[in-house]
Amino acid sequence: MSEPTGMNQQVSDSPTGWVAAHIRAYVASDGADGHLYQGWPTLLLTTRGRRSGQARRTALIYGRDGDRFLLVASNAGADRHPAWYLNLVAHPEADVQVGSDRFPAVARTAAPDERRRLWTTMTEIFPLYDDYRKKTSRDIPLVVLEPRDRP
Repeated sequence: MSEPTGMNQQVSDSPTGWVAAHIRAYVASDGADGHLYQGWPTLLLTTRGRRSGQARRTALIYGRDGDRFLLVASNAGADRHPAWYLNLVAHPEADVQVGSDRFPAVARTAAPDERRRLWTTMTEIFPLYDDYRKKTSRDIPLVVLEPRDRP
């Protein structure tokens, strides 16, 4: 996978065991076997660490809104944002792999009115997002990835 502009070539995968195992399966099959996790569609997101500058890769459930990809920064309802989201806020350029398709993208947090509509899209895919929202007092961000430079 090409690295987002300015990233080091070595990519560090999520330290979470099941996520790292899913990433390995995804990469080994070039997305053929790894694009679903327990039936949910997943993509690989590579961000630049906001402090380290290192390339960081994680696997996330995603949705679609036209050509755009949607992510929920739920962190399973924890009271803090996930690291990948904080990285995107600091450096919105990222690399994405969906199946065998790889492309650069620019991330932004959905505006409140847009978020309401897109939240429904994401909870239809993964209903636990509503449970996660009830577990935390923070506003769970919904991220929109806009693909760039696609053939």
